[in-house]
Amino acid sequence: MGALTLTPNLATWGIAVIATLGVIVRPFSWPEAIWAVLGAAALVALGLLPVGAALDGVRKGTDVYLFLIGMMLLAEVARKEGLFDWLAQVAVRHAKGSATRLFTLVYLVGTLVTVFLSNDACAVVLTPAVYAAAKATRAEPLPYLFICAFIANAASFVLPISNPANLVVFAEHMPPLGRWLATFALPSALAILATYAVLRWTQSRALAGQEIETDPVTTSLSGTGKVAGLGIVATAGVLLAASAAGLELGLPTFLAGLATSLVVLALKRGGLVEVVSDISWGVLPLVAGLFVLVEALEKTGVLRMLADLLRQSAAGAPEATAWGGGILVAVVTNLVNNLPAGLLAGAAVQAADVSRTIAGAILIGVDLGPNLSVTGSLATILWLTAIRREGEDVGAWRFLKLGILVTPPALVLALAGLLLVP
Repeated sequence: MGALTLTPNLATWGIAVIATLGVIVRPFSWPEAIWAVLGAAALVALGLLPVGAALDGVRKGTDVYLFLIGMMLLAEVARKEGLFDWLAQVAVRHAKGSATRLFTLVYLVGTLVTVFLSNDACAVVLTPAVYAAAKATRAEPLPYLFICAFIANAASFVLPISNPANLVVFAEHMPPLGRWLATFALPSALAILATYAVLRWTQSRALAGQEIETDPVTTSLSGTGKVAGLGIVATAGVLLAASAAGLELGLPTFLAGLATSLVVLALKRGGLVEVVSDISWGVLPLVAGLFVLVEALEKTGVLRMLADLLRQSAAGAPEATAWGGGILVAVVTNLVNNLPAGLLAGAAVQAADVSRTIAGAILIGVDLGPNLSVTGSLATILWLTAIRREGEDVGAWRFLKLGILVTPPALVLALAGLLLVP
């Protein structure tokens, strides 16, 4: 009887693993979304997950879908109105012909965008601007594009709004902003500095060989470009306000992105079809498929098992649990993506009712761990989509070789900094 009940669980886990590998490896060069959707469909077709449960899983991602749509609208409108090209010119002027100065400038801007607009926004909004800056200087773009990928995760736990996963892990137990900053300010600073140091070191040869164009053609920003820029700034304010009020971020982001787009299109008197057709809609079924996979895993009892293990470990060795939990979750995010990993880890944290330190270590693992692989986080997948649109691409192996160097120092320092917080 035990074998009979175990077999469906094994089948569910097997399909989840295969679908996740498909997302990571992309066999036949099929988009990531196809593998996630095929995995979810297989679970339903084989009777391993009821249709109603699958739909529940899809519905749980509603806030994420709205958030992504809002950010993609903002990014696409801003790109078409020349905001990113104009920002690139500003960056080039301040770089004053220095590749290393441009590298540092991009890193600082990426940190600010991640902190105040979220890691997904950094991937969607900043990446086109950075590519435009590199193109304006006639420099090799990848060293600067790598910044967008890695800082999107490294700075994603400075504030609660810096990563939607933060809201998932703490849920209704989200600490006040003051306590959040007291807990995560030092770990965040260490992660950001360590990531910069390793990235700067690994890209030093590429930067040293670059000749930066010091006199790019300058153009003024159009009126609609200014509106798009103001929309992005306003969205940051809306997200901060929503976070302070304890509201979900999806709907405010969607409304802000939609309002900005409608104003710009009204001023231009057209262009809706071009904006809609150029948005990377494939990320939405990818996220939906991942939510269904998580729903199926929860049905196998894995959540209850994780909560029990976490509770027992925390009771016997809290500091070791913080270290082990943070590192383990960091690795797991790269196996299943940090979105489903964050959902499972957050639910386990709430069910186990562990200390703030252990919960913080789990969150650091969810946020920072994905820097190891190109499909570790939704932000990195969005980044990959953005650079492909510009004609660039980074394979899983190439990213992994860089991630192995960047991630461990930042993760260890961040966890050590967390444990120093009283």
